[in-house]
Amino acid sequence: MLYGIATAIVSLLLAASLAALLRVPALRLGLLDRRRARPVPLLGGVAVVASTCAVAAAGDWTGVAPLGHGVARLLAAGAGVAVLGLVADVWRLKTSFLLLGTAVAAAFVVPYGETGVPAGILAVLWIACVAAAFRGLDHTDGLAGTVGVLTAFGAGACAAAEVMDDVAVLLSVLAAALTGFLMHNWHPARTTFGACGTLFTGFVVASAAVLARTGYGLLSTASVLFPLTAVAAADALLVVLSRRLAGRPVVRRGPDHLAHRLRRLGLTPPGATVLTGVGTFAAVLVGVLVHVGWVSRTSALWVAGVSLVAVLGLLRVPVYGRRQGDGTGTVRRPADGPGTGIRRPGDAYATGRRAADGPGALRRPGDPYAIARRAADGPGADGHATGRRPADPYGTGRRAADAVERRDGDPHGTRPPSDGRPRPPQQTRSPQVDTPLRVRNG
Repeated sequence: MLYGIATAIVSLLLAASLAALLRVPALRLGLLDRRRARPVPLLGGVAVVASTCAVAAAGDWTGVAPLGHGVARLLAAGAGVAVLGLVADVWRLKTSFLLLGTAVAAAFVVPYGETGVPAGILAVLWIACVAAAFRGLDHTDGLAGTVGVLTAFGAGACAAAEVMDDVAVLLSVLAAALTGFLMHNWHPARTTFGACGTLFTGFVVASAAVLARTGYGLLSTASVLFPLTAVAAADALLVVLSRRLAGRPVVRRGPDHLAHRLRRLGLTPPGATVLTGVGTFAAVLVGVLVHVGWVSRTSALWVAGVSLVAVLGLLRVPVYGRRQGDGTGTVRRPADGPGTGIRRPGDAYATGRRAADGPGALRRPGDPYAIARRAADGPGADGHATGRRPADPYGTGRRAADAVERRDGDPHGTRPPSDGRPRPPQQTRSPQVDTPLRVRNG
């Protein structure tokens, strides 16, 4: 008992210190989360992973809290998933690649001898999906850390009920590290999880819950595992349904997560986090009570029903901007006026000009219809741009004072234009020149 308290305190202080120290290199290296209102450093997850692994390894090395073979393998696989997440934070790996890597790591953790191959495969898929769902929770300040702390405590309670002390100690160390991280991640956040911390947290919690439920039936195990991760599953289901109904790619990021919709309903960022935390606590409590046998398995159905109602209700909250067409396939923003033709992706007829330009304005790259004139030019006689200046009536491209076209052999510009249009009367530059000319010509 005393060792558990001591390790939790050490893990909390170590995670808080590392999270503060890693902010400076993250800012210098440009490892920032730019999805928020202001860029936030991404290396907070490294602090959680480092403190959890260091404290757990120290306990095993000193012999005070030795880790079993399965728990040591779990911690090593979790560290590998964290490295994969760190690579994703730096180079932006695809979601499918992260899912595949997490599933491969989970395949080394699941005890197939006790679960059986079919149930083991389902456990691998479930662990990978939970890790990806936890990554999706890192969209507002303090949310992923709060859900992670409550879920880790719930899974640790289930492990303690099964007298799996090593798993319970590992989860208590993780919960303490997440609490230290929350000291810097609460609104306004000074650091954030990143894929490194979220994938590690989701992987360790889900794998530990699977180990704690080893030996139970499939339905009874599902009635415990689902309430433990109900909030993460509800957020993932909400995002998938919303993007599919809107015709958007599922892996495309957007402000359509759980906390985003709660904020559109009027809640502040801390308010959305607290409300989500209350829902997480209630669901985790149901899962723990089902595990110890104090309530029936049908209680998990109530959690599923409430989660589904919340998803369907929040699905009606508008989160995507409306796009409008002008009847020719031109996509423009609502602020654009009709016929502006501002070029957008998928706009086959836009002329690539600015909103203030008139018809046929400035040429842009990939704009086959613009005639390369300035916005102040008026249309020519044939309806197209002539490339002339506003006061240039004949399209000669000269200044407004040069109203006569000068050709070779016509120094005074008296020759009519080739298109047959009449020229305006021309005045000489000096009255002293006109008089001798008239006298000389008789």
